[in-house]
Amino acid sequence: MNDRQAQLRRLPSVDSLLARSPTDELIAVYGRELVVQAIRTQLEGARQAILAAAPVDACESALLQGIESILRRRQKSTLRSVINATGVIIHTNLGRALLSESAQAAVGAAARAYNSLEFDLDTGKRGSRLAQASDILRDLTGAEDALVVNNNASALILILSALAKEREVIISRGQLVEIGGGFRIPAIMRESGARLVEVGTTNRTRISDYADALTDAAAMILRVHSSNFKQVGFVEQPALSELTALAGERGLLAIDDLGSGALIDTAQFGLEHEPTIQESIAAGFDLVCFSGDKLLGGPQAGIIAGKSAALSRLKRHPLARALRVDKLTYAALIATLEHYRRGEALDEIPVWRMISRSLDDIRRTAERWAGQVGGFVVSGESTVGGGSLPGAALPTALLAMESESPNGFLEALRRADPPVIARIAENRVLLDPRTVLPVQEADLLAALQSIV
Repeated sequence: MNDRQAQLRRLPSVDSLLARSPTDELIAVYGRELVVQAIRTQLEGARQAILAAAPVDACESALLQGIESILRRRQKSTLRSVINATGVIIHTNLGRALLSESAQAAVGAAARAYNSLEFDLDTGKRGSRLAQASDILRDLTGAEDALVVNNNASALILILSALAKEREVIISRGQLVEIGGGFRIPAIMRESGARLVEVGTTNRTRISDYADALTDAAAMILRVHSSNFKQVGFVEQPALSELTALAGERGLLAIDDLGSGALIDTAQFGLEHEPTIQESIAAGFDLVCFSGDKLLGGPQAGIIAGKSAALSRLKRHPLARALRVDKLTYAALIATLEHYRRGEALDEIPVWRMISRSLDDIRRTAERWAGQVGGFVVSGESTVGGGSLPGAALPTALLAMESESPNGFLEALRRADPPVIARIAENRVLLDPRTVLPVQEADLLAALQSIV
């Protein structure tokens, strides 16, 4: 028997590794099936290394360490809760808007039991999944009707496909935006079958530019709010009322892609005014589309509100069914909208609670953290994020931690359970209390103490 064969024979079996006490602990954490898969993966790797004459430590303790590493890597690839200490409120990479407690409960209730998603309890017949959300959106925005699809990009695709296919859509060159993931308004329009007609210049577009571009092939005037970038200086765009008046005079549709979906005036918190849905509806747009998981503070969704005539055409289009949302999204969205209807959005919706949180309260929290884990408090800025209010910032107080290796400190925070996401500025690790939930504070401080 040669050396390789002897090494292969010395490898333990799956059953022998399962019988070891350290494996029992792994099974308690990860479950038997995953542990068995990891054992087989580790043993096969050892066999291949032996056959390739590569160095391999095939003792049981080394194999068990390798098995645990495989399981940890697989766990890291799944969706995990993290602590957002970055100060970015609507953090796209961390899941955007957090749901309120009522919205979380509504999702749980919809998941646990059958529900009246498409059943009319009064008549005992089939109902519409659109009804309840549409009723609340009418109350909140002044729109005649509303429709919910799976995100704002799909809302725009549906509008263009149903109402402007093979026809012209007039848009300002200054509004040819690119949204997250590299998706661009011109590309979306091409996929819908609509023909893009650009007017004006990058920085200045007048109502006369729109009027001069209108032909018999025109279907709509489209306004796209620049929610993820800001133009300053020598810039000009027509007023909303000018766009809707021109569209009405020429028998065209006026569409407003608002993006972030604000129902509350952000100016009251020291931020720039973000155009609200109510303003666009009042200005006379036929349709206004916006996101559910940005400033609205709910689940991922695309919401279209506006006039009944245009919305009835959207609801009949085949894409409406392909883009519709499920019961869990409806449950979360309706619960979120109810907060606005009851006048409790600032207290109950996490996005607005974070935006409206006072600087004094944040500073007290940062000072308490510093008293427990060290570091010191510095002034800084939080941002809204999520493609909303570009360049706008909220004053905040930050816990600053000094380290010989700030990047190493951040890496250690990411390895915590739950992981903590922070940021670096001026060679210091900074943690912003604004975006840390009260129930997460103990875990955050424990992670900092373990590193310090």
